[in-house]
Amino acid sequence: MRHGDKVNNLGRTASHRRALLANLAINLIEHKRITTTLAKAKALRVYVEPLVTKAKDNTTHQRRQVFSYLQNKEAVKELFSTVIEKVGERPGGYTRVIKLGFRRGDGAETAMIEFVDFNETYNPNEGKVKQAKKTRRGGAKKPVETAAVVAEETVVDAPVEEVVEMVEAAPVAEVVAPVEEVAEPVFEEVVEAAATEEVAAAEETVAEAAEEVAAAEETVAEAAEEVAAEETVAEAAEDTAAPAEEEEKKDGEA
Repeated sequence: MRHGDKVNNLGRTASHRRALLANLAINLIEHKRITTTLAKAKALRVYVEPLVTKAKDNTTHQRRQVFSYLQNKEAVKELFSTVIEKVGERPGGYTRVIKLGFRRGDGAETAMIEFVDFNETYNPNEGKVKQAKKTRRGGAKKPVETAAVVAEETVVDAPVEEVVEMVEAAPVAEVVAPVEEVAEPVFEEVVEAAATEEVAAAEETVAEAAEEVAAAEETVAEAAEEVAAEETVAEAAEDTAAPAEEEEKKDGEA
């Protein structure tokens, strides 16, 4: 049983599988893009990306480590020169697998595997200069450290004995007197400001009361006009009713 076995053996023995992946890796490094079956492309990606990571450290030891896998000097030279110049700044994910459909002969699913940074169509950041990431935390440390260094230098340079003598020699009465002189004008200003606010509030209250009285007078005047109008209407009605009564009396006598 092969439970938990995540390695795709590709239907080959271990030695045959290693030789196959080494040849595919050599061709990928040489041509930067190859077409094969999807299963082989996925297995090749797992095989070749650790070799690219090793190539970031251009030392004799790493060159020998990569050569032990590939057994090809030209491929090792290409990997440590041309390939690593393109993909050296990328933190992994050096290759891309694109499915191409099924081939006509045996119906196997095919795919193209390529180095990401060698495809200008799929790489929108081609030719752009990568800028270092700026962080607020990193930029805020320098002024604090500078201020701390300046403060330390000031403290170290100042003679402690002279400072103690100056503090002991300073008369307490001379220090208290200026404080009292400063406190009195401040207290007077506070009192004047409070009185000004009270006067302004009283003036606002009086103005509001005057407005209310004027409104009441207008209401009384309107009511008086309405009463006078009603009296005029009543008098006119009485004048109209008197001749009518006299005419009725004359008709009755006749």
